Amino acid sequence: MRLGDQRRSSNVEDQRGGGFGLPVIGGGIGTIIIVIVAALFGINPRALLQQGNPPAQQAPAQPASTTDPQVDFVSAVLGDTEDVWQAYFKEHGGQQYQDPHLVLFSGAVQSACGFAQAATGPFYCPVDGKVYIDLAFFRELKERFSAPGDFAQAYVIAHEVGHHVQNLQGISEKVHAMEERSSEREANELSVRLELQADCYAGIWAHHAQKMKNILEPGDVEEALGAASAIGDDRLQMQSRGYVAPDSFTHGSSAQRVSWFKRGFEGGELQNCETFR
Repeated sequence: MRLGDQRRSSNVEDQRGGGFGLPVIGGGIGTIIIVIVAALFGINPRALLQQGNPPAQQAPAQPASTTDPQVDFVSAVLGDTEDVWQAYFKEHGGQQYQDPHLVLFSGAVQSACGFAQAATGPFYCPVDGKVYIDLAFFRELKERFSAPGDFAQAYVIAHEVGHHVQNLQGISEKVHAMEERSSEREANELSVRLELQADCYAGIWAHHAQKMKNILEPGDVEEALGAASAIGDDRLQMQSRGYVAPDSFTHGSSAQRVSWFKRGFEGGELQNCETFR
C-alpha cells in the first residue's frame, strides 16, 4: 500500500496494558477463534458471544503514538477510511459521516458492548461507535491463517469500519432486532448477510481510496481477497472439525466473502452491496 505522507487519523486510542482477562462479545471479523472453539465442542457460537459479563475498571484511553510502525499504519488506514466515507456521504447527499474511534488493546478490553478477549479478534461496538483491535491479530492473520500483507490488514480495518457505516445507516439495529425474533438458523443467515455487506463496504472503501489517492500496489487486492478467503466459515469449520455445516455460518463462506468484497471494489456504490435482497 502507498500510505506515505497521507494524513493520520487522530481518532486512535491506546488502551494497551489494561490487563483484562475475561469474557467476550462478538462482531465483525472478530469471532474467528470463538467460532472454532464452538465448532470443536458443538456449541452455538452465538451463545458464547452473548454471555453476560461482570463489571471491571476500564483503562484510561491515551492518544496512540505513531512512532510505532504498526500504530502508524493503523492510523493511516483509519484516516483513509475517514476521508473516503466523508467524501462519499457528502457526495451522495445523505447524513453527515461521523468518524469512528479505533481502540488498540492487548489481551482483553472493556467496551460499551461488554468485555472481549483478544481471541475474539477485531470487532465493532455499535453502542460506543468504536472499532477494537489487538494488533497481535495481524500476526495471527499472517502466521495462522496464511493471509500476509499490509492490504490484508487494511481489509480487516475497513471491514470493521464497514460495520460502523451500517450502524450510521440504521441497518445494524434493524438486523439485530430481527435476530431477536428469529430462529437460530434464521439469525445465523441474517448475521451472514450483515457480515458480507461489511465485506462489500470494505471493497467500496478500496475502490474510492484508489481513485482518490492511488494507494494500491501490485498484489494488494489479492492480499485482501486472500484474507477474506482465509476467514470464511467453511474454511474455518473444515480446519476445526473436518466438515462444513452451512446452517451454522455466521460470516459467510470463503467464496461469498471474496465475491462481495469484489462487488464493492468493482462497483464502488452502496447499491452494489444489497446482501439482504
